[in-house]
Amino acid sequence: MKYLLVIVVVGLVVAWLLRKPRVARNDGDRTDAARPDMEAMVRCAHCQVHLPAADALAEGDRRYCSEEHRRLGAR
Repeated sequence: MKYLLVIVVVGLVVAWLLRKPRVARNDGDRTDAARPDMEAMVRCAHCQVHLPAADALAEGDRRYCSEEHRRLGAR
């Protein structure tokens, strides 16, 4: 039984030593130019849900997520 415990501990140590080193990510250096797939988001004036600007319905300077919320207006 003690040999099984020793094998498990040695296996864990070897696995820990062989794992890939983690690379530190610095997300603060990223710009919008580095992520061309990002899309502008807007907030629905009625329910405050965020949605892509291309999917939003505009009325004046306000954006809505659906025709019903556009009809109901801002809160």
